[in-house]
Amino acid sequence: MRVVGLMSGTSYDAIDAAAADLSLDGDTLVLTPLGMISTVYDDDLRAELARALPPAAADLATVCRLDTRIGQAFAAAAVRADEELCGGRADLVASHGQTVFHWAQDGRVHGTLQIGDAAWIAEATGRPVVSGFRTRDVAAGGQGAPLVSIVDVMWLRGRPGLPVALNLGGIGNVTVVPGGAEGTGGEPLAFDTGPANALIDAAVRALAGRDASGEAYTMDAGGALAARGTVHPPLLRRLLDDPYYALPAPKTTGKELFHLPYLHSVLGSCAPLPAEDVVATLTRLTARTVADAIRPFGATEVIASGGGTRNPVLMDWLRQELGAAGGTGAAGGCVVRSSDELGLPSAAKEAYAFAVLGWLTAHGLPGTVPSCTGARRASVLGSITPGGPGLRLPGPPATAPAGLSISNLRCS
Repeated sequence: MRVVGLMSGTSYDAIDAAAADLSLDGDTLVLTPLGMISTVYDDDLRAELARALPPAAADLATVCRLDTRIGQAFAAAAVRADEELCGGRADLVASHGQTVFHWAQDGRVHGTLQIGDAAWIAEATGRPVVSGFRTRDVAAGGQGAPLVSIVDVMWLRGRPGLPVALNLGGIGNVTVVPGGAEGTGGEPLAFDTGPANALIDAAVRALAGRDASGEAYTMDAGGALAARGTVHPPLLRRLLDDPYYALPAPKTTGKELFHLPYLHSVLGSCAPLPAEDVVATLTRLTARTVADAIRPFGATEVIASGGGTRNPVLMDWLRQELGAAGGTGAAGGCVVRSSDELGLPSAAKEAYAFAVLGWLTAHGLPGTVPSCTGARRASVLGSITPGGPGLRLPGPPATAPAGLSISNLRCS
């Protein structure tokens, strides 16, 4: 089955579309990556979305307008991915949509909202669409995040030692996968560590001004600003005092907490600082909180993906915090490597993960690990919108997949 996975994360800068050929080999789901395209939101849509997100208030007319325009943008991305990556032969589209609110309060998630209605995608592509993945897990008492944890568990189960999957998007999240080849026990665990790029990006846009060419900064490309700055210890201590970091897992957070007004409130407690120092301090915050989250598990391997992996300062500081090495690393130490090294492109990992989740739903199989999301039970996720010719889905396989392998052999 050829599945197009669509994803726009908390940075809401682009829609990633990854296509995969998925087939079952015994109890192993084989994923053959067919490629990825990325479609940037147009400036007007991105600006309207930014104005509507927390802590701003948005009226229902704005929500309707955004739901429609984002649905149309996802549809265009899906059409392009089907044509360019699948030769017009995609069987299914799996759309995460755009998260606009994740209602986390008092240690629980009470609701979640992703917009970009699947009807636009189904109408444009003629393919069935799986969407609305998170709500079912929340209804079952889960956090609704990190949903990619089932993919991480299937993919990394059986690796030597204790691997941890790390995603560095707007928010950081980890999946801890015990029970590897060396016999370590325990249930998998997944949770959001806190901000990855969210506060860094907010500081860059608000404080950094323009680069030498006159373009406004939107991110710390290549970690250049952090490299020029100096970490400010009092600010770092103030940031680390946030109660979220001390909450037990499973837990989830988002830009409902870690946004620009939050940053301004913390910056107000110290003397004015150069933008580079603020960015350096926030980069160290991400490295420290991710390492603090991983360290207690005794990880032997951290497999990183997401936009943060393209920031060499962040990755170097994460290795420092973990006492880790890159590549093969020192014997007995924790290795930090990119998911690319294991065959799963780091820039597209979450889009591929939602392609897998769509495949599971289409086959009537659960898409969650309760120990990772905190749900009462594993649930079949999402809603299915029929494509043009009607709805014809495969039946459940005789054997549900227990593992995931990545094949580098492209299907013709």
